[in-house]
Amino acid sequence: MAASSPMPPPASIAARLDQARARIAAAERAAGRTPGSVVLTVVTKTQPPETVDAAIAAGASVFGENRVQEAQGRWTDRRRPAELRLIGPLQSNKTGAACAQFDVIETLDRDGLLTALASEAQRRGACPRLLIQVNTGEEPQKAGVAPRDADALIARARAADLPVEGLMCIPPAEEAPGPHFALLALIAARNGLNVLSMGMSDDFETAVRFGATHVRLGSALFGPRGPVR
Repeated sequence: MAASSPMPPPASIAARLDQARARIAAAERAAGRTPGSVVLTVVTKTQPPETVDAAIAAGASVFGENRVQEAQGRWTDRRRPAELRLIGPLQSNKTGAACAQFDVIETLDRDGLLTALASEAQRRGACPRLLIQVNTGEEPQKAGVAPRDADALIARARAADLPVEGLMCIPPAEEAPGPHFALLALIAARNGLNVLSMGMSDDFETAVRFGATHVRLGSALFGPRGPVR
């Protein structure tokens, strides 16, 4: 079986973080955005401890994880970052663990999960901040509410007194991302939502142009992931 791609050394991670920050700042200027208005979320899924520690040492403070269990293993014995965000799909039966672990859950996308989050919020007396994931390309293999159903899900989440603050999307890989980002921004605007988590390593500058407040970078910082074992 092919070996995984080697991880860049710590100095390289620091340099990549600096480069990413510079590119985000340039994209903000080009779009007429306020400097510092876009948050860099460092995506650490599958990364070994030394690369995560290098990112922390280089000043990264917002991290994104795809799985509850992986996040528990990574952050239980490590200094907790300023903000930890769940950016992968959430199973309803893991809602309690997710609410205990994360500051933000970006992947609310269905009524069953809404009900589970509302129940957990009532039990705990608190809830992580939430984003609705919208499947802008309506891809059957991806999580996310269909765009035509997003307004209704947002309304139901608000009726349940859940702290929905924005939207998230992952455009289809084979399509231009701009129209998908524009659609997400339109849905957010008509619902009075200010947070847009959109844009990854290959398209984050386009996302900034369309109003992203958070971009999620993994391979731009750590290099391409190797084959899944």
